[in-house]
Amino acid sequence: MALKVLTVDDSKTIRMIVKKAFNPYDCELFEAENGVEGLALAGREKPDLIVLDITMPVMTGTEMLEKLKADPLLRNIPVIMLTAESGKDNVMQIVKMGVKDYMVKPFKGDQLIERVQKIYKLEEKTDAKEEIDTSNLYFTSDGGCKILTLPQKITRPVSSDIEGHMGNQVKEMVDGGQKKFILDLRKVTEINISLIKLVLHVVHTCQKSNVTVRSVGTTALRDGLKEFSETSDLIVDDSIDAAKSAF
Repeated sequence: MALKVLTVDDSKTIRMIVKKAFNPYDCELFEAENGVEGLALAGREKPDLIVLDITMPVMTGTEMLEKLKADPLLRNIPVIMLTAESGKDNVMQIVKMGVKDYMVKPFKGDQLIERVQKIYKLEEKTDAKEEIDTSNLYFTSDGGCKILTLPQKITRPVSSDIEGHMGNQVKEMVDGGQKKFILDLRKVTEINISLIKLVLHVVHTCQKSNVTVRSVGTTALRDGLKEFSETSDLIVDDSIDAAKSAF
């Protein structure tokens, strides 16, 4: 029987991360945007697990949890709490609420699954189609170099998808004797926090494996990145050929 999982979070992105994390497993997912909706769904569906955010409009996660614990039919449902704060006092407060576990945002899907596996043994779908490999949307090889081409706008889902592929891509490079990585930013038209974090992740992942990384982008993008302290020293070449010659 499929495991019933209820996600209660006002962030559509978080709900999507949770949904994607459980996708390979035999689970039935339910979603709610606030505690009122979540409580109604919990009463109707009787989920096996609830992934519950603390800060939400209408009814907070804390308020919903209190009502869950007061209901004899729902009080024993394991709850994994999501919080944006990692301080000791905040963690102690969460533990006292009677939650099964907690996670600090931001988090990755595989981290959530690790927590869930401590509560339930998740069964992989036996009749599921193979998960689509999206790595070929971003990564290519050219003349001994691995090239990561970013799309126009980097959203959190896009960033998470690319980060999920980076480890394997760099490992394949190293195993194949490649040591040159080019981050192609020429299509990027918007500089946002997701882009900055992704650029730093790419650079750090390459550095940990002793892979040399160069960036390519427009003049406007190069100037924009210099306004952020984290990327102010990033060298951005004008073309792929210029990056290759600089290795």
